[in-house]
This record gives sequence, C-alpha cells and structure tokens, in this order.
Amino acid sequence: MKLAILSRGPKLYSTKRLKEAALQRGHEVRILDTLKFAIDLEQGDPDLYYKQEILSHYDAVLPRIGSSITYYGTAVVRQFQEMDIFCANTATAIATSRDKLRSLQVLSRHGVGIPRTTFVKDKHDVLPAIERVGGAPVIIKLIEGTQGIGVLLAETEKNAMAIVELLQSQKQNVLIQKFVAESKGKDVRAIVVGDQVVAAMRRRAQGAEFRSNVHRGGLTEQVELSDEYKEAAIRASQILGLRIAGVDMLEANNGPQILEVNSSPGLEGIEGCTQLDVAGAIIEYISAQVDFPEIDIRQRLTVSKGYGVSEIYVPEGSEYIGKTIEETHLKEENINVLTLYHGHKIIPNPRSDRVLHASDRLLCFGKLEAMRSMVPPKTRKKRKPKIGDLDLESATVMKSMAEHKERMESEEPK
Repeated sequence: MKLAILSRGPKLYSTKRLKEAALQRGHEVRILDTLKFAIDLEQGDPDLYYKQEILSHYDAVLPRIGSSITYYGTAVVRQFQEMDIFCANTATAIATSRDKLRSLQVLSRHGVGIPRTTFVKDKHDVLPAIERVGGAPVIIKLIEGTQGIGVLLAETEKNAMAIVELLQSQKQNVLIQKFVAESKGKDVRAIVVGDQVVAAMRRRAQGAEFRSNVHRGGLTEQVELSDEYKEAAIRASQILGLRIAGVDMLEANNGPQILEVNSSPGLEGIEGCTQLDVAGAIIEYISAQVDFPEIDIRQRLTVSKGYGVSEIYVPEGSEYIGKTIEETHLKEENINVLTLYHGHKIIPNPRSDRVLHASDRLLCFGKLEAMRSMVPPKTRKKRKPKIGDLDLESATVMKSMAEHKERMESEEPK
C-alpha cells in the first residue's frame, strides 16, 4: 500500500508514529504538507498538484487536519475522494466533528447521551439558557477549539454572563453546557478504529484545573471500558461518519455523555498510558480498507431512479408491532431492511424472523414511493409552558420578577 499522511507537523509524535507503523508493515508512506497542494478542476478529471508537480498515485490518505486549516484541509481531502482514493476520514465527517455545535446537533438527533447544551446569540437569552441547562456552575465552550483551549468554567450566573458577552464581543460563537459535577474533573478518551475501541484511558484534572486534557497537565490511567461505553464511543463515531476518532466521554450518573469526537486524535498520551500500538491498529485498518473498501451507499444508490435509502419508524399502535420482518411483506413492496435499531441495539442485516417492537427503526433500501407511504404523520412534541400560556396572574408575577432582576443588575457597581 502507498499511503499519504496529510500533516503540517512531520516531527509531531502522532505523525512520526503513524509513519513508523506503516514502514514496519512494509508499506510505502510519505508525509505531505496539507497547504502545499493545488486543486485542479476540469470536467471529468479532478486532479491534485503537490509543490507545483502532478501528484503521483496513492492507495490511501490519512488526514491529520489541524483546526486552523479546516476549510482548506477538507477541500484537499474532498479532492482525494473525488479521485477515488480511499480517505481514512472523509471531508464531511472531519468538518462535522470539528464544529462542536453541529456535531452535538447530529448526536442529539440520534439519541446519543450528551451533556445538556444550549447555543444563544442574544445577551438577553443567556440567563434563561443557563437555567435550562441546570443553573450555575456551567461550562462555556468556543464552537471550535482543541486540547481544552476555549473551555471555561463559570461558577456563577454573573460570571457566565460576563464571559459570554466578552467572547461574543470578539465575534466568537459559544456553547453553554451543563457542568456534570459527578465526573469530578475526569473524563474518558476512547480511540475508535472502524467498529472497534482499540484503546481507552481515563484522564484526571490536577489541582484547581477542571480540564483533564493531557496538554493541560491531566494525569492518565488505562481503563477497560464497559460494553455501554464502548458502544457509545463507536456509535458516536459512526453517526458522524468517522472511521478513526478519539471520543471524549464523561462518566455521568445516567451513563456515558459524549463531550467531543475528534477526527485527528493525538496518540502520545494514549500510547504512553496504555502501552498499546494504536498507530499500528490504524495502519492495519487502512490497509484492510484499501483491499476491500466500504462503499458510501448514500452516493452510489442515488443513481437508481426511484430507489434510495430511508428510515421507517415503528410507532405505538403500528400494525407492524409483534410481526416478524417477513410478515410485514416489505420485500413484496421492493423494500429490503439493511439495519434494525432496537433501543440502543444496532442489528445489521436482521433475520427475517426478527420480531418488531414499538419505537424500532428500520433502515431500508427500496422504492422511495413505497417507503414514503409507510412513514407515519409526525406528531408535535408537547411544548413547555411559556408566559403566553400561563394564566394572567402567573404571567404578571413572572414579568415583575424579570423586570426586578434586570433593574437590580443595571444598578450593580461596575
């Protein structure tokens, strides 16, 4: 295999270890500076130049894209994809995971455990947002940041307001997130490669520092994750489309809470802690994918007119509840079930005698018209009561309290 590692830091530990692991396994490998590429576009012939010369052939690309060059880096990765060269992580997956808000939106939609988070722009929305996530203390995060940079702890609502206003005045977008007190300054980092967790460690913050990142002086210890935590890490990576990822999780009372999914996880801390050959596991996975690559069905199946991939939900009261997949007669409607989601279980290529239950979801490929007719009408979620929904007396009291609070804040000495 001829492998290109996209990295601006050839002397960084992770880059050196990946190159070393590839060479040890007999592969040809070269480290290429991401910013030295030129992207050439022509009808039917996408191409790349590197340092003013046409790029030679590569079997696979391992992107190590820094956050400061996300836009250009993902454009280069996308060009490799258009040239039908296997990319360990796709451009879309890198861009999605790099944006903390976007990645949490996607994970939330799929029922993955995350700390309660809110995103606001208007300063008048900050206090209500803090209250919705459980009140102070809260974590305030820049939407783009790595290694604990741009992550702040606000002990009081007043401090939170000041921090948010300062960051917003600098044109920064910030998230307000629930502080999970039971995590006690520690989190778990799991390295996911394909559909496996190949290494995991627990990181503990030191002294007054609440961030457990190794770059912030956090101590590490090897940990054997439970199936629940392994499944959460793998699911989060797959939902975001990452084949190789570092998944950071909090150990909350209600189970794993995903903090962040990193498309270019550092290897120094986890290899030093676990003494495992994580770089080797990554290279072996890429080599196996080059020999037998996975296909992105979302792109390939769109060529079949009238056919596609869709998700069928089994609501309460559905005629399918208690029936096997065979008894639903989906195949007679030209619909094939690819994956069954039952609670937190993911069952690929389910057997025809599998019985369906309420709230199951079926990922299917087939005639779009037939699948569309099976989608139940959406039901509105019950709204939380707003002032306009309350009786006049309650609304008046709440309005008076809000006005009093605003007046008191405006009278505080600066």
